[in-house]
Amino acid sequence: MSDPTRRFSSRVDNYVKYRPGYPREVIKLLAAECGLTRTAVVADVGSGTGIFSELLLQNGNRVYGVEPNQAMREAAERLLQDYPVFNSIVGAAERTTLADHSVDLVTAGQAFHWFDQAKARQEFRRILRRDGWVALIWNERRLDSSEFLRALEALLVSFGTDYEQVRHENVYEDIAAFFGANALNTATFENLQHLDFRGLEGRICSASYCPEPGHPRFELMLESLRTIFRTYAKDGKVTIEYDTKVYYGQLNNLS
Repeated sequence: MSDPTRRFSSRVDNYVKYRPGYPREVIKLLAAECGLTRTAVVADVGSGTGIFSELLLQNGNRVYGVEPNQAMREAAERLLQDYPVFNSIVGAAERTTLADHSVDLVTAGQAFHWFDQAKARQEFRRILRRDGWVALIWNERRLDSSEFLRALEALLVSFGTDYEQVRHENVYEDIAAFFGANALNTATFENLQHLDFRGLEGRICSASYCPEPGHPRFELMLESLRTIFRTYAKDGKVTIEYDTKVYYGQLNNLS
C-alpha cells in the first residue's frame, strides 16, 4: 500500500467537488450523546479537504483540522477561509502537535482506517480533556441495494488497483478494541448522493484505488462506467446510497 498521507494528492479536485457530505443528524447525535456544544473545541483528525470540519464550523465550534497531506490541507484552507475559528494544522493522527488536554472532541471523517491505531489512541488520550469523546465517521456506500450499486461495485472490484486491501470496512473489528471494553456506541443515518455522469466519474476518480488518467485501464474503466450510467440513469442522474456510520465513545484510562 502506498503512503496513506500521499494517496490523495492527485485527486484533490475530484475529492472537493464530488465526495458526499455528512448528514446534519451527525451533529445532533454528537450534541445529544457526546456533549457537543457550540463552545466545544474539536480536533478533526485526517480532516482532508474540510468536509466534516465545515459541518462542525457551521455548528459554531472552534476546529483544529489536522491533516498531513499538503494538497488536501490547502484545499481545506481555501474552502474554510471565511471561518475565523478554523485552524489548519500540519500534523497527523499519531502526532497532532496540539497541546495536552486541549480539546473536547476528536473526530475522524473517512480517515481512521489510515491511522496507526495504537499510536493514534495514545495521542487522542493526550489531547483530550478528561471527559472528552472520540467520534469516527464514515459514509459507507451500499453495495447491493440496487441494480446500479451492484454494477458499480462489480466495476470497482474489476478495475480498482488495491480496492480489496484499502476498503475501510477492513478495520471495523479493530474499532471496539480502540475504544476499550463496553465503551463503543454506534449510530447510522441514511445519506443519498444524486449525480450526473460527470459527478459519477468524479466521485469514482476521487477514490485512492481508482486508476488515474494515463493508467492502461483508465479509458476502459470510463467506458464501462458510461455503460452503467446509460443503463441505470433516470432523468440524467443516478443515486449512490450511503449509510453514514458513527462510532463514538470515551477512551478508557484517560490520564
